[in-house]
Amino acid sequence: MDPDGSEQDPETKKYSSVCVGREEDIKKSERMTAVVHDREVVIFYHRGEYHAMDIRCYHSGGPLHLGEIEEFDGRPCIVCPWHKYKITLATGEGLYQSINPKDPSAKPKWCSKGIKQRIHTVTVDNGNIYVTLSNEPFRCDSDFYATGIFKVIQSSS
Repeated sequence: MDPDGSEQDPETKKYSSVCVGREEDIKKSERMTAVVHDREVVIFYHRGEYHAMDIRCYHSGGPLHLGEIEEFDGRPCIVCPWHKYKITLATGEGLYQSINPKDPSAKPKWCSKGIKQRIHTVTVDNGNIYVTLSNEPFRCDSDFYATGIFKVIQSSS
């Protein structure tokens, strides 16, 4: 048995929730980073809602915790500070602008590349913030940068 609950439950193949901090702290800073079951995540507090995702951008491993939150097509997104990729906070979709090259009067419109960034569940209980890693069976592009040599959070040991 793992006393800190950091192992995956072999019966359900689901990760247990991990306490990553206090609600009052993230509300002040509007973001925080944490390691949850050896996976680095960033947690955002934006307009009264919590969002968690892999800390490294799916495109090239950029540090999303250093990006700015902006709205595109009415959807809050984190903008990667390296290459300005836009990722929706709610779904992890990559957004881009598209235009019809055959129509000279066409206006650019926002389109989705699909889910590119793995999103995790955030819950609040008694003032504590918990993150539960996604157990979605599909591969996300951000999975490549989620562990190993791409880690950015310094260990306190």
